[in-house]
Amino acid sequence: MRTRTVPARLKLLQVPAYLLNGLLVALGAGCVRLAVGALAGPLAGQLALSGALCASLADKPNTLARTWRPVFVAATLSFVAALIDAALKTHPIGLGVGIAVIGFGATLLLAWGQRAGPVSFAPVLALIFSMAVPLGSTPPWNVALWNGVGGLVYLGWAILTCRLMQRRYRTLALADVLQAAGDAVNARAQLLQSRTADFTDSVTTQAWVRSESALADALQAARDFVYVAPAGAEYERNCALLLRIFDLRDLLLASRLDLDLVGTDDAGRWILRRIAQALRQVGLAMESAAVALRTGTAPVEPAGGELDPQSLFDSAPLAAADPRVRLLPAMVHRLRNLAGDVRRIHALLRGASETPALTRVQLQRFVDSDRWSLGELTAQLSWQSPVLRHALRFCAALAAAYYISFALPWASHPHWLILSVAVVLRGNLEQTLSRRNMRIFGTLLGCAAVVVLMRLQSSFVPTLVFLLAVGVAHAFALRRYWVAATAATIMALLQAHLVNPGGRLPIGERVADTLLGALLAWGFSYVLPSWERRRLPQTIGRTLQELKAYARYALQLDTGSDAVEQRLARRRAYESLSDLAALMQRSSAEPKAVRVPSAQLAVLLDHGQRLMAHLSMVRMTLTRRRAELPDPSTRPLLGEALQEVQAQLDLQRPSGTLPPPPGIDELALLPSETPTQVITPWLVRRLQLLVHEAGLIHTAARLASTPPETRT
Repeated sequence: MRTRTVPARLKLLQVPAYLLNGLLVALGAGCVRLAVGALAGPLAGQLALSGALCASLADKPNTLARTWRPVFVAATLSFVAALIDAALKTHPIGLGVGIAVIGFGATLLLAWGQRAGPVSFAPVLALIFSMAVPLGSTPPWNVALWNGVGGLVYLGWAILTCRLMQRRYRTLALADVLQAAGDAVNARAQLLQSRTADFTDSVTTQAWVRSESALADALQAARDFVYVAPAGAEYERNCALLLRIFDLRDLLLASRLDLDLVGTDDAGRWILRRIAQALRQVGLAMESAAVALRTGTAPVEPAGGELDPQSLFDSAPLAAADPRVRLLPAMVHRLRNLAGDVRRIHALLRGASETPALTRVQLQRFVDSDRWSLGELTAQLSWQSPVLRHALRFCAALAAAYYISFALPWASHPHWLILSVAVVLRGNLEQTLSRRNMRIFGTLLGCAAVVVLMRLQSSFVPTLVFLLAVGVAHAFALRRYWVAATAATIMALLQAHLVNPGGRLPIGERVADTLLGALLAWGFSYVLPSWERRRLPQTIGRTLQELKAYARYALQLDTGSDAVEQRLARRRAYESLSDLAALMQRSSAEPKAVRVPSAQLAVLLDHGQRLMAHLSMVRMTLTRRRAELPDPSTRPLLGEALQEVQAQLDLQRPSGTLPPPPGIDELALLPSETPTQVITPWLVRRLQLLVHEAGLIHTAARLASTPPETRT
């Protein structure tokens, strides 16, 4: 693959969406400050800026409908929080109660999931900004008023910029999918390049798991942009691209199959290196496509047919009688399909036309709902609900931080202590510990940066740096939190300086409050804990149900029927496996006595991914080789396999009603003919392995669901 060099004039187009969004947020905040300041004075401009910053939390790269509603809600809740502070500012005891109420109500918004995260933090941030205004410097009601004005003005900015940037955001979302797919292919190649093809090793698969998670997130973000775009040639091109990437993900998942059969001797390692080499070329081609889409240029063509794996194993160091020789044509066939999808992606980017496999109405079903149903909130009003327990924990921690601040030996700032608790205390211990460390590091780095900045003795530079910090904190909040924490510290200290230029910068108190706030958040994470093992049985049950649902569609001979339902079932199955992996990751930071059985869950995840790979291979075989499969013999094979898979994935059956999966010699099952010659024996083998994998999942799920005290 030729190295791609992007011209300097096009490098600006490589700016990712989150940085572009951060820049627009900083510009919007600056415009609010300048506009209000010009009309009502510098203090009013600075107070309006607080409202704009709170509203901007919900301003993310998104469609217009998914932008204006969250920004409006964030601005409204921020105004309400500022009103509560204004009403209670002269009543310190009552203000502590108000802080607890705001914290509880804001956290309950997490009942609507991650999309509500920025909105839920907006009233907490507004409370902190309002508390930061010294009593007597301006009437408290003015603080709330200008907060509302700033939020309202920023709402107009968010709507304007979102409308103007729709096409660019959509392009970048699609390019992010291409890049994430390339990263996933490269991660797979790197894994094969390692010493072994043992995919159950958590250390060697960590990068692969991260890349798969990133690809899943990027795919959903692209769905939400692409499938609701205006109809036209570009819409059809983008939909076809996205559907091709979904097929490519299935092929990539299937590329892991049979690789454990090649062994780890010299010949086996040679085969794995050759496959890794082919995958790296595919990864480079995907990265080239991402660059082409961002810059509006044509993708670089593969040089010298490098994407064609036809001769990949011509010099394989295997004896003619070695059974692994029969594996090589199947591996070449998969790699050729993978390369074929990449070529089609490149062709689409060069202007080729392709009608999407699904209609516009069908594609709409894959877009995440942006409805905020009241039922999602009422469902969390249970003592066992993680959201309710976190809301109670959160409000108690904020109130404790506020009241403790009055007893500290140094001149503490209650709002700083509350802010440290609010940003560190998360819904699970793993995220809290990560936030705690990064928050402390970011605060120290930010304080050092402000000390250096104040030596410049400039009135313009602090304002410029403040706006830059706003954009950086917004852009990196969900990506590299230590960067966001550093920028937020700079922003908080400079805002205090801009509101009260004559006051000193209390760097020491800031550091002390941050350290104490982080420790408080850490301590309160053990109050009303919601350990992951509580959710384990439900998560395992959902995973098996979604695997069964996908199997029903994948094992149908008529692949054209219910194409939408089949794709939806596949999506839900992927999501359920991702949820199980995330649960295991979160539990890894919990006390040993309450951790989930990670070894058993790792086995369950591995077999679950293998089952998905087998199902994807069967589905692609039925789609691409349908004419070669006779109905009278194929349909009963699929029906019998489906029946056995459904039985094995049913945990409601008593364990004694199903025999344990027998040992299976996968090399012995290899047909003598290559898959290009005759496909039916390879389909039969795939179905046998599929049923065997379902049995292994049943055993692993039973072990993972068994309480530790009864596990033998």
